[in-house]
Amino acid sequence: MDRYVILGTAGHIDHGKSALVKALTGTDPDRLKEEKERGITIDLGFADLTYPDGLKVGIVDVPGHEKLIRNMLAGAGGIDIVLMVIAADEGIMPQSREHLDICNLLRVKQGIVVLTKSDLVDREWIELVKGEIANFVKGTFLEGAEVVPVSSKTGENIPVLKERIRTLARDVKPKSESGIFRLPVDRVFTLRGFGTVVTGTAVSGKISLDNTVEILPGGIRTKVRGLQSHGRDIQTAYAGQRVAINLQGVAKEDIHRGDVVAVPETLRTTSFIDAEVEILRDSPIGKLRSRSLVHFHTGTSELTGRVILYGKDEVKPGEKAFCQYRFTEPITVMAGDRYIIRRFSPLMTIGGGEILDVSPARRKREERMKDLEILEQGSLREKISVKVLQSGLNGVTVEDIAGWIREDIPALQSQTDRLVNEARLVRCEGRLFHRGPVDEFFKTAQETLRAFHTTNPLQPGMTKEAIRAVFRGVDHRVFEALLGQMKDIAVERDIVRLKEFTIALSEDKKALKDRILAVLEQSEFQPPSKDELAKVVSVSPREAGELLKIMAAEKSLVRINDSLYIPAGSYARMMDGLKSFFSAKGEMTVGEFRDILKTSRKYALPFLEHLDSNRITLRVGEVRKFLKKTT
Repeated sequence: MDRYVILGTAGHIDHGKSALVKALTGTDPDRLKEEKERGITIDLGFADLTYPDGLKVGIVDVPGHEKLIRNMLAGAGGIDIVLMVIAADEGIMPQSREHLDICNLLRVKQGIVVLTKSDLVDREWIELVKGEIANFVKGTFLEGAEVVPVSSKTGENIPVLKERIRTLARDVKPKSESGIFRLPVDRVFTLRGFGTVVTGTAVSGKISLDNTVEILPGGIRTKVRGLQSHGRDIQTAYAGQRVAINLQGVAKEDIHRGDVVAVPETLRTTSFIDAEVEILRDSPIGKLRSRSLVHFHTGTSELTGRVILYGKDEVKPGEKAFCQYRFTEPITVMAGDRYIIRRFSPLMTIGGGEILDVSPARRKREERMKDLEILEQGSLREKISVKVLQSGLNGVTVEDIAGWIREDIPALQSQTDRLVNEARLVRCEGRLFHRGPVDEFFKTAQETLRAFHTTNPLQPGMTKEAIRAVFRGVDHRVFEALLGQMKDIAVERDIVRLKEFTIALSEDKKALKDRILAVLEQSEFQPPSKDELAKVVSVSPREAGELLKIMAAEKSLVRINDSLYIPAGSYARMMDGLKSFFSAKGEMTVGEFRDILKTSRKYALPFLEHLDSNRITLRVGEVRKFLKKTT
């Protein structure tokens, strides 16, 4: 099975990086006319080194000039192995140091120091330079790395270097094909007859021909028209490969270096992120002050942002801190990505770090600091738990988390399932909620109902809408689902109450119920309205309304509308009269209904409206038809 590894060059200008790549691969990575004319690398160059066992090493050659660091950074983000190139005749130079700092901050794990132009010096000099290099790389990922003297001109030790690269490449952990497909764009060009092509290193996932992709942060949707890797057409591109994607129907001018190709609706675009920042020990500006403007580099993108330090006003050389970056334009990144910052002016590399959160929640400072400590050092399940907690009662999906953090989707699914099984997370309506906000929801709902019952002892409970008003912003379906999980409440249609609650009437209230029933039985089909009834029994309209609702719930009364109630016995007689009438006739006028009840039109109309709304009768023009069977 083929394996794919990305190797990058690093080092000072004119130390022979491009010549070394050509000696290794036979390909000149300097492709621009200006590069040929001036004899220096200006932009990223690319070549391939293929081994008989299927190992394919994609090489990214970077410019060494101090004014072209931005181009170097665009190529450094996805590399697995670095060749730190130092010319034997010049030794360590300024960009040797800056490039090493950058690779160190990006957490490149493996590398080889290549001593080029060894044919220009003697062996004694080479040994002296090796000693200088040992001090230079001390405390970095290159400490203890092999130093290989080579000559691109004579070919000395080029086969040895190839074998050393092969040995290191075999130990590189493959990039995940189980994550979200993501390819930061480093080149955009057009080919006659094909259209727009973008290239880059696929950092995760996979993509196939005819798949729909999205170009972020612009949100351009298109299809994969063609795929190439290492100079050959392929059906599917995998993480770790250098990939060229031919895009359908997109203009070259609409895509730029720094854009990201991804599967639609998987990654988020943001203008501010939380991160850990580390300042170089020999930072050229000394300390970094809060609110400083910086150039921010991650993946292949570069943008300007303001750094806001958490809990301090400045970070000194060699120190770390938590911070937030606020950008002047949107960016597409993931938690776990590494980045570099450079001084705004003049341009100098001053530090870098790890992106911790691409959708920071508003939290109290102490809570936020605690969150960031977990996001920096915690386990995957702890990070997931923090992110779900931040979502409150909005919740998140597993897909949301997959687009937030740089991690395999099966691992995310496994850890979320584990957290749900441990009852640390709650799964509801396809979303994940932290146990803390859910328990707070339950507590608040209970306290709200208890307070309502205390204040309104004669009412059966609160309406759902009244409780929902307490939880503003919570999705209706989530509210209903969480309410349904509460074991100590009862939901009866639109009324919610605590299960332990019952309407406990005092003796005088029971007597009032008897008086109300007697008045309504006496008036039969000409009942007094709620307000009239309140005056008759000498209570407030509110208290009368509460007692009428209680009696309706107990089924001693039947509610006609908000103002009219009749005894259950009267209602039964009304139904008997209707059945008797419609057994002989198919239609009934208002006057005929009035005569059946021996009442006036004033009462007959609300009774008929009640019957219509309950689908007992059907109004057809000026008459009613009976919908209920007469048997």
